[in-house]
Amino acid sequence: MKIDDMDAFVAVIRCQSTNLAAEALQLTQPAITRRVQNFEEDLGANLLDRNTKPLKPTPMGWRVYEQCKAILREIDTLRELVANDGVPSGSLRLGVPQTIGDVVLLDALQQIREEFPDLRTQVINGWGSSLISKMENGELDAAAALFPAGKIFPEGIAGHSIGRMQLQVVAARGSMPKRHYKLKDCYTRGWVLNPDGCGFRAGLQRALAEQGLSLQINLETFGTELQLGLVANGMGLGLVPAPLLANSRHLERLETVSVSDFKPVIDLWLLHPRYLGNLQEPVELFGRVVAQRLGSQA
Repeated sequence: MKIDDMDAFVAVIRCQSTNLAAEALQLTQPAITRRVQNFEEDLGANLLDRNTKPLKPTPMGWRVYEQCKAILREIDTLRELVANDGVPSGSLRLGVPQTIGDVVLLDALQQIREEFPDLRTQVINGWGSSLISKMENGELDAAAALFPAGKIFPEGIAGHSIGRMQLQVVAARGSMPKRHYKLKDCYTRGWVLNPDGCGFRAGLQRALAEQGLSLQINLETFGTELQLGLVANGMGLGLVPAPLLANSRHLERLETVSVSDFKPVIDLWLLHPRYLGNLQEPVELFGRVVAQRLGSQA
């Protein structure tokens, strides 16, 4: 039984496609097919239901897949024990939500390149839950993500809170004359928010639901600066971390809204596999730069 065959099988299940698995492992599709077939022959079992699209594992294939992931993690750990003292090189795959990417990535990538010139850095954007899934599947080496305090992460992933931020309700300057509001006083103005899947939006929706109120979306779009520009133009209320508001070019056209029964706080987390090998130092540098960039704007 070969590790490469096991790796190919795991990639096919993860990607639900031999073509995508081939791209992920930088192999040809026939090579992936051959390796999976070799793996099945070694085990004496059919692991894939080839009558379904996308490809799905058989019941035994699911059990083998979970065991293979555990085995491959242990193999990675063993390799890292040997590589731990080496100079960081190869690829460093980082994940960030688009919410903070515009603020933190430029400085983070520049400092990593200066201190670790042999590293090639790749960046993936996505919601926090998506970044965690990619890390579990071995597609990311580290991520900065926004989650509530006390968040529990899956086994094999280390999470360190590196900062805490207030979320601010914002409106076009001069559009909210009262000094203090409650959610029920202002929710009918509607909101400019990220599409469904955003933790900020989910937290707001829960707070509204607890009061029997509905979430009214005026516009949903990616990109904090675009959202703040739309809010400044009077398109609705926004919800944004305080450091990003302070950094916005629209700041002079916006005002924060004091909502007495809605005071959300979010933690900034550095996430990575428990064993990083010689990527430990660049990942720690990434975490420091992200915390500094956001903390300096608070």
